[in-house]
Amino acid sequence: MRFVQCTGILMGATLLFGAAAGVAPAHAQDGGRLQTIVIQGTQRIEVETVKSYMAITEGDLYDADRVNRSLKALFNTGLFADVAIRREGSELVVRVVENPIINRIAFEGNKRLKDEQLTSEVQLRSRTVYTRTKVQADVKRILELYRRSGRFAATVEPKLIQLEQNRVDLVYEISEGQPTYVRRISFVGNKRYDEDRLRQILQTKEERWYRFLSSDDTYDPDRVTYDRELMRRFYLKRGFADFRVASAIAELTPNREGFFITYTIDEGDRYKFGKSTVNATIKDLKAEDLQPLVVSEEGDWYNADQVEDIVQKLTDAVGTKGFAFVDVRPQVNRNRETKTIDVSYDVQEGPRVFVERIDITGNVRTLDKVIRREFRLIEGDAFNSAKLRRSRQRLKDLNFFEKAEVTNIPSETAPDRTIIKVDVQEKSTGELTFGVGWSSQIGPMIEASLRERNLLGRGQDVKLSGMLGLRRTSIEFSFTEPYFLERDIAAGFDIFAVDRKLQQQSSYNANTLGGDIRVGYQITEPLRQDWRYTLKQDTVKGVNSSSPYVLDQIGAHVTSSIMQMVTYDLRDSRIEPTEGYFIRGSTEFAGLGGDTRYLRGVANGGQYFTLMDQVILGLTGSGTYIYGLGERVRITDRVYAGGDNLRGFATGGVSPRDKNTGDAIGGVWMTTGSAQVKFPIGLPEEFGVLGEAFTDVGTVGPTDVANLGGVDQSSSLRAAVGFGVSWKSPMGPIAVDLGFPIMKESFDKTEMFKFNFGTKF
Repeated sequence: MRFVQCTGILMGATLLFGAAAGVAPAHAQDGGRLQTIVIQGTQRIEVETVKSYMAITEGDLYDADRVNRSLKALFNTGLFADVAIRREGSELVVRVVENPIINRIAFEGNKRLKDEQLTSEVQLRSRTVYTRTKVQADVKRILELYRRSGRFAATVEPKLIQLEQNRVDLVYEISEGQPTYVRRISFVGNKRYDEDRLRQILQTKEERWYRFLSSDDTYDPDRVTYDRELMRRFYLKRGFADFRVASAIAELTPNREGFFITYTIDEGDRYKFGKSTVNATIKDLKAEDLQPLVVSEEGDWYNADQVEDIVQKLTDAVGTKGFAFVDVRPQVNRNRETKTIDVSYDVQEGPRVFVERIDITGNVRTLDKVIRREFRLIEGDAFNSAKLRRSRQRLKDLNFFEKAEVTNIPSETAPDRTIIKVDVQEKSTGELTFGVGWSSQIGPMIEASLRERNLLGRGQDVKLSGMLGLRRTSIEFSFTEPYFLERDIAAGFDIFAVDRKLQQQSSYNANTLGGDIRVGYQITEPLRQDWRYTLKQDTVKGVNSSSPYVLDQIGAHVTSSIMQMVTYDLRDSRIEPTEGYFIRGSTEFAGLGGDTRYLRGVANGGQYFTLMDQVILGLTGSGTYIYGLGERVRITDRVYAGGDNLRGFATGGVSPRDKNTGDAIGGVWMTTGSAQVKFPIGLPEEFGVLGEAFTDVGTVGPTDVANLGGVDQSSSLRAAVGFGVSWKSPMGPIAVDLGFPIMKESFDKTEMFKFNFGTKF
């Protein structure tokens, strides 16, 4: 087959050809009636179709202007590569050269972008008419894709392969070129924060060798626009209410392989909060009832994010009082002399607008109902912008979509109606992971799991996981239906088998086989309740001890229990919190059958503070109490401190112990607490390396065994201080802690060095 480069004939050249072939000047040829119009050169297009595009027909008087308009109309159809019109007496002869039909479209040389991505971007398709204009437009689209992926040196050359019957294969020959990296990011006008701190804010990063796993150091104009917004939020959160980005200039190096980006900013003055008041103009609504929701304190640095949070809280509070149409507008009054900002929250009746419908696009696999049930608004509801923002956040929290855009537009049917448009782009929700690692508690281990978070597009979560370790082996299967019976109730079950080797701690091994059924639901946005029924069998075996307190526990016991847990969570993130607090309490009753009976209560909580940029203080505490109902609590159900919950001490290192064997036999109550500060240690933020300093305290209460004469136990407070480093490595999380006990008992087991490593690939 022969390759020829795309060509086309300009209309102006064709008009000249037509004139030379017999179209005389208008003043010489006007007049006379056309008897016939002869169409020549057609292969697949019907003659009548060609005539239908013309402005002149058989029987009309000849008119040069109408002939010229016919010529343009035929070109504009995109069906023809060339058109020529000439008059021969009473005949008008139209000769056409049809554009070829595209047999197939192929891409060559593309490695970074898949054929599927390019095919979805180009407009031309197989079995459509080839035109040079459309090819040029598609070339621009392909180049834009490569520019967005940071390759400004990419080139695209379209080629044609001529086939029989006026068909062609269209091949885009692509030279991707080298990535166009960001060589340098500079700032002009910054006084409060240095360039290193501002670069940490941006998603765009300077080129470095260690960023080979990231594309953040390639130039993307959309990312630069997003970075401007990130800087604006950063400054507004810290009191710089007049901040603005004057310009963001990206200069391409002469070799087209790099960019220099320069941000010119105006920080402005830094303001503090002045007076914050609420004004309500809605009848029967008292402003003093809403004032406690305004949590900003006079004298604190102004924080635009806090103002937005207060607006949402006020909107929600007014909505719960039965006012469906409400508009909360913060009025900001700057006092440039005192550098303070007074904020007045005007609560007024908003426009009476209802939700007409919710249109969802982009979801191929995920069912519409999975998306709709995350919305705090439904068709017919009074429109509420705060609920729309919350719906958008809930949709993103599903983690099913690369993109989730939620907007509202006025309805064309009625002025008091609005249409909510949802555009999503799905991403893979299946996970197949395999890991190897080592931890101080388990030793070397191998872990594998198979998980699907959006089973069959229904939002269901199913997971099968297993772990083989030196001191722990387990396998677990779990299934969760997040909207059981089409209600906002998460229900599911777990089946598990665990084998633990506790020889170092208590000179015995134990295995657990069982399952549970669970349900949970939100009472309010931050308040949640969960219930769980568990049926399991615990077996103590492999005893390598002469302790009577351990020997007494040999054998299998069945536990049938029900547990309820209430959680109140106001953290800004449940994974990496920087502000807010949570409180959690649970009670468990064992005795619904089986041969184990007890009551267990657990309470824990924590609060987090941002001391300064990227320096986070976390205060957490926990308490547990278990009471045997008519019998002693079994050794597998008692509580132990040390390891993860009390660093500086070995796992189970704080516990009542047999005086003769040193075996830990556990207590019936325990309390622990921790104060920890996380901070950057000077490495680039994307390294994911943080330092930490901590103080852990805790104690374990006495055991409930019959003979206490041979037991060492003490409820005195234990404490340890230490420091460590955590790293979110590409191979998995790595944490190293050094803990130094400063308060302990002589029979406690300590562990200064604690190391955890895990990798998934």
